[in-house]
Amino acid sequence: MLTLISWVALGIGFLCSIIIIVDVLKHPQMMKIMNFVWPINGLFFGPFAVWTYFKWGRLKAKNLDIEDNRGRPAKVFTSTSHCSSGCTLGDVVGVPIVSLTAMTIAGSTLFAHYAIEFILAYVFGIIFQFYAIYPMNKDQGAMESIKAAIKADSLALIAFEVGMFGWMAIVHYVLFITPPKPIEPTYWFMMQIALVLGFLTSYPANWWLVRRGIKEEM
Repeated sequence: MLTLISWVALGIGFLCSIIIIVDVLKHPQMMKIMNFVWPINGLFFGPFAVWTYFKWGRLKAKNLDIEDNRGRPAKVFTSTSHCSSGCTLGDVVGVPIVSLTAMTIAGSTLFAHYAIEFILAYVFGIIFQFYAIYPMNKDQGAMESIKAAIKADSLALIAFEVGMFGWMAIVHYVLFITPPKPIEPTYWFMMQIALVLGFLTSYPANWWLVRRGIKEEM
């Protein structure tokens, strides 16, 4: 039954991502990196990502003249979506690397996943943040934008990984006698849940960063 539920959840995620991609192609975002952010969110947030995209994401389309009447919670949600998509990409890329290399740390594949996925999530997170900052601050140069990206994204990224890694630890040590492997749909369903939880733990960090003026609301 869990395998069937996993296939359904993954299928819904891919379908929602495709729905967003189709609309983004028709109505590209003013901030180019967001053309990637919203579809990535669809992979784990599913129908909720579609709803938030059409409610808030489309307000920032280049060819649509829609009044942006969002409050801070919605703007921080968008900032968190931006942060989470970079983390998600790094985490998803990291899984097959660890799996194919049979890498372990202290005899544990889970610790290897933590290390590789954190590194890649950090790299992709900074890249995503850079492409949000640099287009608006080209006169300051790329290095200043990289520094600003690191400052804006580090805390939020760590908060995201705390939620995600915490859930995967529960999956690995508590929920299953034999943890699911990346070749199984159950593993990726557990990852979907982990990414949602990562988003939730990252949201307060993004709120704090925005409130302190360290990060721009989007």
